[in-house]
Formats: sequence, C-alpha cells, structure tokens
Amino acid sequence: MTLIELEVNEGQNSPMDLHRMYNLLQPPVEISGFSSDYLTDDKVDYLVSGWSEDDGACSAYAAKAEDSGDGVILLIYGGSAGIRIQTSDTPSTWDLNDSTQWGEPCLMLDPASTSIFPST
Repeated sequence: MTLIELEVNEGQNSPMDLHRMYNLLQPPVEISGFSSDYLTDDKVDYLVSGWSEDDGACSAYAAKAEDSGDGVILLIYGGSAGIRIQTSDTPSTWDLNDSTQWGEPCLMLDPASTSIFPST
C-alpha cells in the first residue's frame, strides 16, 4: 500500500481546498474518463483531465483507496489544481472558460458502480 497526499487550493478550477492523505490499495492508472452515477440516478460517461495551476490540462489518475470516513473508494485525482470534468457527449478542448466543464479537487466514488476508461 502507498500513501498519497493530495493538496489542491481553491482557485479558478477547484471550488474548494483539499488537503488529505489517502492509502492507495493499488497502483494508480492514468485515465481519460469514467462512467458513474455520481451526479444522476443513471450512469453517465464523463471525460476527465488533471488540471495544473501552471500548465492547464495534465494527466488524471484513478486508484482504489482507503478513506477513513467512506471505507474503500475509487479516488480520481489529477494535478495541483485538481481535475476537470465534462460529459462525453459534448467533448471539447479543456478550458476554464467552457461552461460545459467543471472542476473538482478530486472525486471519491463508489468503486462498485464506477468504471474507468484508461488512457491509451
């Protein structure tokens, strides 16, 4: 098991600060998207990118992890400014000014109901 420290400051991409330690239960996988019901009652396919304060879009990763409050989660995380998300039915270039996209510091999803799309 590997400990990972995520520190994301509230800014243009992320609506909130995050500073947490996670115990990864598997090596992280670089991903380009995921399928989840985290915002709706039905599964939706999302594209995801990491987001860096300095360089914009960067790699996003997923790994099962232990979270003290939620048990085993699927952790999706990215760069120093978190991750950027959009639905897969409206793909566009990653841009902070695109209203079809939104930022999060990371996502902690149910691994049983979430599928990941590894980067190719």
